[in-house]
Amino acid sequence: MHPDLWVGIQTGDDAAVWRRPDGRALVATVDFFAPVVDDAFTFGVIAATNAVSDVYAMGAEPLFALNVAAWPKDRLSLDLLRDVFAGGAAAAQAGGWIIAGGHTVDGPEPMYGQVVIGELAPGDEPLTNAAAHVGDVLVLTKPLGVGVIVTAHKRLDAAAVAPGGSLAEAFAHAVDSMRRLNGPAARDARRAGAHAMTDVTGFGLAGHLHKLLRSSGHAACIDLHALPVIHGARSLIVNGHVPGGSLRNLEFVGDALVGGTEEDRLLLADPQTSGGLLIACPAEYAGLIHDGVVIGEVVAGTPGTISLA
Repeated sequence: MHPDLWVGIQTGDDAAVWRRPDGRALVATVDFFAPVVDDAFTFGVIAATNAVSDVYAMGAEPLFALNVAAWPKDRLSLDLLRDVFAGGAAAAQAGGWIIAGGHTVDGPEPMYGQVVIGELAPGDEPLTNAAAHVGDVLVLTKPLGVGVIVTAHKRLDAAAVAPGGSLAEAFAHAVDSMRRLNGPAARDARRAGAHAMTDVTGFGLAGHLHKLLRSSGHAACIDLHALPVIHGARSLIVNGHVPGGSLRNLEFVGDALVGGTEEDRLLLADPQTSGGLLIACPAEYAGLIHDGVVIGEVVAGTPGTISLA
């Protein structure tokens, strides 16, 4: 690494920031996963939307991306892969970044995502998950429950998500949420004077909030009644459609999660695909954040502790 070129790398939740010698800064991230929906185009939209979220979570704007894909060409048509890429391109067009190329390999199962490069505006510092203040409110910009809904979709027959099916409404809401870009909310968070921000993905709300609080040196109180939840998700938890990742997330948080029922705890630990932003900001500006719901407050206490009430 040449000392005159690499001015320093600051690591966020899942992204790195390169501070260039001219004072500007680039943000780089990568994410990819297997399909969570049956439609190839929609899968492409969701995967690209998920990949760009780390750029938004650091307060940057995406510039360009590289596609990353694995495809079992002997089992799945390459026409489906083209549909996946078309979905990724549609997400990029909606978010204002360019797909500049990429790389595809033959693999045992389909996977897709993007390497996304973004840029911070001149003079802007990156938003990280390590600077929440006591007294900040916690704002969540997408509802919880995607993980249990996707898990139920995998376990039930296709009729469950067809029109009129038992999972149709919940699944449609989950897909709409996963397709929604976090860009507008991230820009609002800047205007709201956000002190810390992260996107909520595989570690669930509990895991990402725990990391944010531990890094910031504080605790939090969460109002369970304020949590936005996709209708039907709680009943799916009760019926046992709980992803394996939820239990791993609860193990990661451990005794730092205090209170609540088993259903509440599993909901907070639910792994989210293309989840929303979790923002710590002054209470008086929380209303400025697009689709934001105040779910709690940062308080003094043992770093990382999350009290549920």
